[in-house]
Amino acid sequence: MHLEDNEEEVGFNLKSSAPSRSHGVQPLGNLYFNPGAINSRNIGLGTLQILSDKLVLEILGLLEGTQLGVLATVSKSFYVFTSHEPLWRNLVLDNLKGRFFYNRSWKVTYISTFHPSFDVSRSARSSGLRVRDFYSDYLFQSWLCANLEMKPEWLERDNIIRKRGISVDDFLTNFEEPNKPVLLEGCMDNWDALGKWDRDYLVNICGDAQFAVGPVKMRLDDYFSYADQVKEERPLYLFDPKFAEKIPTLGSEYDVPVYFREDLFSVLGNRRPDYRWIIIGPAGSGSSFHIDPNSTSAWNAVISGSKKWILFPPDVVPPGVHPSPDGAEVACPVSITEWFMNFYDATKDWKKRPIECICKAGEVIFVPNGWWHL
Repeated sequence: MHLEDNEEEVGFNLKSSAPSRSHGVQPLGNLYFNPGAINSRNIGLGTLQILSDKLVLEILGLLEGTQLGVLATVSKSFYVFTSHEPLWRNLVLDNLKGRFFYNRSWKVTYISTFHPSFDVSRSARSSGLRVRDFYSDYLFQSWLCANLEMKPEWLERDNIIRKRGISVDDFLTNFEEPNKPVLLEGCMDNWDALGKWDRDYLVNICGDAQFAVGPVKMRLDDYFSYADQVKEERPLYLFDPKFAEKIPTLGSEYDVPVYFREDLFSVLGNRRPDYRWIIIGPAGSGSSFHIDPNSTSAWNAVISGSKKWILFPPDVVPPGVHPSPDGAEVACPVSITEWFMNFYDATKDWKKRPIECICKAGEVIFVPNGWWHL
């Protein structure tokens, strides 16, 4: 891929809020269109240039923030590598757990927390430092995935069956027993949550309660502040299985749709596995391909915003996804955007094409047992 300084990759659009390319990092293909250029990535790494970018970053991930700061002064190449946002994200999450206030970037958040006397506005101004002739597909793709708009063709395919007002018997006969996905309309019209659960209401009612956000716990207002600002490849999203126990009012403001009221796990009482979650996230957040555990089927209701779904039947492993023989572990692309960029188009010609839809506010999707879904 060749990318000029002032052009976008053909067929892709960047978000209007996208910052300039991180320190001028360019895709490796640009090096071959620049006769006589030498990759400053290699010069600045010295004898470490033989290592892959991913391995360099894994080694840097063993360092503390102060050590990264010192290493950034060694060369322009190390400056670029030590500015990689996921390094600072891990430092913040590991050291601060959920007790932080996100401030423009993970690096600035770390500095402003641990070194409050440092002028972070000066740090923000210097973050625009560009390094000439630095070529790295790995670092460039991380920036691209964080700032790419979803392509319209990734969102337009909608081949799921949609139903409104069907009977429980129809649902059982045509969808649950044959193990087929369906999008149900109108079955959450009586939910109080549908009219009440906006940002202000949730922040007010949840107060200081802590919710599970990736590996940490955060207050809802702090999480919303993060979601407002974040521009990263894999945004953290709130996914909490104990929300109704923490805030009982939330548990009373929705009803299980009539199609899903048979609940075999209820016989386990307090020993049952997690079975309900509140999920909140900014655009681009979500879960990569997986199969739900415990051989369960699931239903997912959207209260605000919209959610893109891609589902493959149990006998079709999605492209780019590599489950272990026992299915206990799944290797897949780093981010959802990366999967769309590299694998989505391949599914157009498959005999068993995926089921796709956008589930909007007021709609419920049924995800049958064993289906891969993103």
